Amino acid sequence: MKNFYRDGGLVLTVIALTIVTLTLSVVLYIGDTQAFWVFAPFIVLTCGFAIGKLILVTRKTFQYLTIIKNEIAVAESTSLYHSPTAIAIIDKNERIVWFNAVFAREFKQDAHYGTPLNNVTTASSELLLSGGDARVKYGNKYYKVNATTPQEGIAGEVFVVYLEDITKEIFLELEQKLSKPVVVIVMIDSYEEVFLNDNSSESVAASIMVRVDKLLEDYVKTTTGILRKIGRDRYVIVLELRHIQELIEGKVKLLDKARKIAVTDRMNVTLSIGIGKTGANMNESERFARQALEMALGRGGDQAAVKTKSGFEFYGGFSKGIERHTKVKARIIANSLLDLANHADIIYIMGHKFSDLDSVGSAVGLACGLRNLGMPAYVVINKETSLAYKLIESLEKHMENNYSTSNEGDEESGSPQESSEDMTPLFIEPEKAHEAWTDDSLLVIVDTHNKKLLEDEHLYEGAKKVVVIDHHRKMVGFIENALIFHHEVAASSAAEMVTELLQYFGEAGIINGVQAEALLAGIILDTKNFTLKTGVRTFEAAAFLRKLGADTVNIKSLFAGSIDNYKLKSALVANASVYRNCAIACTEATDISETGGDIRIIAPQAADELLEIEGVLASFLVYRTSATDVNLSARSIGKVNVQVVMEELGGGGHHNMAGVQMKDVSIGLAERKLREAIDKYFDV
Repeated sequence: MKNFYRDGGLVLTVIALTIVTLTLSVVLYIGDTQAFWVFAPFIVLTCGFAIGKLILVTRKTFQYLTIIKNEIAVAESTSLYHSPTAIAIIDKNERIVWFNAVFAREFKQDAHYGTPLNNVTTASSELLLSGGDARVKYGNKYYKVNATTPQEGIAGEVFVVYLEDITKEIFLELEQKLSKPVVVIVMIDSYEEVFLNDNSSESVAASIMVRVDKLLEDYVKTTTGILRKIGRDRYVIVLELRHIQELIEGKVKLLDKARKIAVTDRMNVTLSIGIGKTGANMNESERFARQALEMALGRGGDQAAVKTKSGFEFYGGFSKGIERHTKVKARIIANSLLDLANHADIIYIMGHKFSDLDSVGSAVGLACGLRNLGMPAYVVINKETSLAYKLIESLEKHMENNYSTSNEGDEESGSPQESSEDMTPLFIEPEKAHEAWTDDSLLVIVDTHNKKLLEDEHLYEGAKKVVVIDHHRKMVGFIENALIFHHEVAASSAAEMVTELLQYFGEAGIINGVQAEALLAGIILDTKNFTLKTGVRTFEAAAFLRKLGADTVNIKSLFAGSIDNYKLKSALVANASVYRNCAIACTEATDISETGGDIRIIAPQAADELLEIEGVLASFLVYRTSATDVNLSARSIGKVNVQVVMEELGGGGHHNMAGVQMKDVSIGLAERKLREAIDKYFDV
């Protein structure tokens, strides 16, 4: 290196001398030609020496640079080979043609010349060369993979792949994620009904609460979390995400352990748990936990609800909801509903698609009660698709008869008389409801809380004032903007809930016998003649309706079917098979058209009859409603939660009654999916 700098200085000196000599020569040639020729030999010798020396030094410089370049190439190769990062050179066919020592050590199984790159990473060379990188796991380690071209002149022929070990970073990220705090809210279901009834003593209630406290304390001790009791029936637990995942993977066994704590011979403790798993911070996690707890309670309790990015996940839900004995809530709801109705220009009451006796009966009862108060109330219904067409015909016929009787009385007396009933049409089609709709109109939704199941979804979308009255277990996609959300899972039917509200309407709640029969028919339908999901309040509601003049003989005629329906129902029952204590019957749509029966009515009736078979805990009817769509009707005697089974298939419903609509499937595929859902339910 010293010779290089010394020769470089000599070259500069020679160049300077040459420039001076040439300048002197030019001056002499111009000023004194004779003197120029005297110095000419000296000038030639000087320039020749300078040029020769310059050539010699330049050749040495090139030799030096060549040596340095070779040394650098060797150093680069050695550096790549001994680099702490795994490096491999890949050809245009993405096969390994060279690799360094770290690559050979880390990827022993695939460190062979000619091995495909996808043995190490599935990321394509296009992605890696475009500046992107991929994370791959190989063995017990994680690597970040990217690539560059070694030389621009041979780009496309080979490229260099770098595999950086990021195992420590990954584990740090995972540890940070798993240590994230999550809020869990635990509530004892129906505390008042379980512990504050006449049959419970203070000592017994205290001992049971001690067992519940100890159950939760023992669980929290196995984690790094904390537990605080914030009320007589409510707890807050803060756990790390790692323990939440363990809890969920274990199917929330806390629910099963709590269910073993007996209150009486026929009553056990049940818990509802809300988990705010996806909250970005503690505040949001607590809010999500409250929302999840509300969902769990709305579905009957005895389950855990986990708030996720896409909605909710549910675990448990095997017990029935406990009936509430107090009617304070019904009185408050009735007063609030009347206040809203008083400020509305028109009131529309709407149920679910393919309305049944409960949907129509509850809507009719509420509409008639509001009409008795002088309010313009109508039932929005699609008569062509309704399953309660007999009830609709009976009510319309009754109104026509009353109108005729009223007119005859007017003619005989010769003077106009006011009828005791509003003779304007009670039922209105959705299209006509849209025409009269205003911002001051009130929409009351009965027997459903799911937006997608409404008789007319567009009517709901245009409503600014909404009230919901429903008894079904809460589903994802429920109506969130309701001014009043009257939701009682323990109620047998929407008709029972409306009957309780009418008792707080004063004299306006005294409806006539035919209208009372509509409500009682809804109760009878959903309780299967007072055998399923029937409580004290159910009988109280039925007694009130019977007092108003409801005739059970007339109601029985609403359930009567044709001989074709009876034959088809019998055929369905006869062809059913039993799978894991569940009766399953299937039929094709073509069979229905040939007999002239209505499968939408027959299928639930056949499902009810299948429950009478010995050893059958639940029944399922799989039937076709169109060329591509298949429906499932599910029924249970209470020991199997058919709602959980139907939710696995995308449907929902109640503990004892549920269903689902499946599109673009065959009967055979629907049955296979049903059996898989049953297996999952029993194998939990």
